[in-house]
Amino acid sequence: MAFETILTDELIQTHTRAGYWRNRIITDFLDEHAHRTPDKVAFHDRRGSLTYGQLRDASIRCALGLLELGVRPGDVVSFQLPNWNEWIVLHYGATRIGAILNPLIPIYREREVEFMVSMAGSKVLVIPREFRNYDYAAMVARIRDRMPSLDHVLVVDGEPGPGNASWQEFMATPWEERRDPAELAALRPDPNDVTLLIFTSGTTGEPKGVMHTHNTVIAATTPLPDRLPITSDTVFHMASTLAHLTGFLYGARLPVQNGATCVLQDVWDAATFVDLVETHRISYTSAATPFLHDLLSAPDLEQRDMSSMQLFCCMGAPIPRALVRRAKEQLPGLTVLGGWGQTENALVTLGIPGDPEDKIVGTDGYPWPGMQVRTVDADDVPTPSGVEGAVQVKGPFLFVGYCQRMEMSRASFAEDGWFNTGDLAIMDEQGYLKISGRTKDIIIRGGENIPVAYVENVMYEHPDVAELALVGAPDPRLQERPCLFVVLRAGAQGMTVEDVRSFLADKGVAKPYWPERVEVVTELPRTASGKIQKFKLRESLVAQAEATT
Repeated sequence: MAFETILTDELIQTHTRAGYWRNRIITDFLDEHAHRTPDKVAFHDRRGSLTYGQLRDASIRCALGLLELGVRPGDVVSFQLPNWNEWIVLHYGATRIGAILNPLIPIYREREVEFMVSMAGSKVLVIPREFRNYDYAAMVARIRDRMPSLDHVLVVDGEPGPGNASWQEFMATPWEERRDPAELAALRPDPNDVTLLIFTSGTTGEPKGVMHTHNTVIAATTPLPDRLPITSDTVFHMASTLAHLTGFLYGARLPVQNGATCVLQDVWDAATFVDLVETHRISYTSAATPFLHDLLSAPDLEQRDMSSMQLFCCMGAPIPRALVRRAKEQLPGLTVLGGWGQTENALVTLGIPGDPEDKIVGTDGYPWPGMQVRTVDADDVPTPSGVEGAVQVKGPFLFVGYCQRMEMSRASFAEDGWFNTGDLAIMDEQGYLKISGRTKDIIIRGGENIPVAYVENVMYEHPDVAELALVGAPDPRLQERPCLFVVLRAGAQGMTVEDVRSFLADKGVAKPYWPERVEVVTELPRTASGKIQKFKLRESLVAQAEATT
């Protein structure tokens, strides 16, 4: 399937001449490091390790196997895998033949997977047989007939199930004896081709497929070593799902660009993380702020050897001042930095090592080289420093459009080419950004975006619902938890959290999107024109939280 993008020759020339788009693909880095240090470990997961040489060879075999399955340049390969080495092999294998990567978050269920795979027109889907007690093969079986483009389903571990194939058997097949590996050179993709189709929580009732090219995602990770203490000796860690852009860029790719080692964690647990730090001498991790909270609360932390940890990049939620101070006390060698970015534009701002505490806890960091950030008023006129405005972004990390949504893609940009992020912020005189709110209706729970309109639209299918509104209730660890305010139809006998969760489970909605609190009310506050005033509902939740503390 060919995907239309908003990429232009002018953009290509601008970012190429400026040196931000270097016309490289990620397998170039893999092959270089596999040649120089073939025996160095590239990735650890909980089941084993892959050296650079092994990863190169496995990715070549995978690429040739995908060709045998009929995958061609520009075709989409979807994979809903945990943070396992199989994810990594498939990522690099599919890239070699110019296939478009479509990583899916493991929490997604029937409703999300069917929508995303269908929109992407995926030819291949790779899933685990089971992860966290969930049967993915059974899920796919329930919806496969509704995904007509899907030719092959490969299952990692266990019996693949009817109509599926085993990933282990696929990778045990010597495809390099059936096809000449030399043909891969001719399939090396153009760096301005789309390489990534990654879905982000929508605010309009459905997820949006964000498209990136090889150049945009390489550009997003290239500047980090100049600002952060990153070298080939850095030992990275990633517990955020690799199917988020954070995990994708800073777990699956940044280590390889620098010839370093990455330790993957498939289920977040602070005690396990501490064990991994001691075992592998981890020095860098990127994660949502609640992960730092959990780390500092890990049992017997003061007795453990955490001396290797140098950097914790927090994304997705503000860093409380108390948490930064605790980190300094408990882990004196650790630098904590906050950052801001989106699936559409990667990490746009990040703190700088050595920043004073007020910058770390009071801002979301400073822009990366090449990324321009401004705040504007309702007429797109830039606001002065210290004045809140809507955040707009320009630069080489920006996406090249939403999948099959070109009208939406173009509407996301102002007339002068600035991308409207949907966030509100204040910029100080030094250029540091502080996110202050959102123009879009979304809840952020522990760094995970919950698409409000999507959940509300599903809940409106409930026969007892007359009106509803989903808002974020304040939470000291996760920032927000989803709370559903609902007005019931006449005759309804009530509605509990358990009722809502059961309904959403039957609808195939991912569990992390489920409301964690339900408030049944007789009416919702509205404006004179009838619009629900969600800010008043949020204010009531804040007041309740303050009254109990």
